[in-house]
Amino acid sequence: MNTEISIQVATDDDEVPPPQQLRRWATAALMHDKQPAEVCIRIVDQQESQHLNQTYRQKPYPTNVLSFPAALPDDIDSSLLGDVAICATIVKQEAMEQHKAIEAHWCHMVVHGLLHLQGFDHCNDDEAAIMEALETKILTGLAYPPPYDNASEQLGNACISSDITETEGDRQSE
Repeated sequence: MNTEISIQVATDDDEVPPPQQLRRWATAALMHDKQPAEVCIRIVDQQESQHLNQTYRQKPYPTNVLSFPAALPDDIDSSLLGDVAICATIVKQEAMEQHKAIEAHWCHMVVHGLLHLQGFDHCNDDEAAIMEALETKILTGLAYPPPYDNASEQLGNACISSDITETEGDRQSE
């Protein structure tokens, strides 16, 4: 499988995982498909996350991860899957609030965002079960704990459109 994973860091946060770690997690998320893939992972600050969330989802607050699947014409042969934007501050806050290791939560956000680029979603319980099972398989395969450790931890079931995919969980900045 030929993958091209571009990493952009647009935040001053000092707890962003190194690019090689982000690529390792992204590659694991892309492995089940075994198709060539080109993606960009952009690590953003709260201001950029809020701008993207407002612009594309009409939600006026930052969020953990946003996925932007490539919308290419059918006659274009390309391995471009799209872009993922991850807000470093929100990931850190969520890890603390959820009592998770920050590295494990970062891994989960990368995997979650890339699965959205591959067409997985959580708009209903059946889709959520499939996506959560795949996330769990990938994370445990990378030696991280399952991201959903109890039945009460559920994803939001609201979906926006095919152009931008709902994130794992929305939260307002405090």
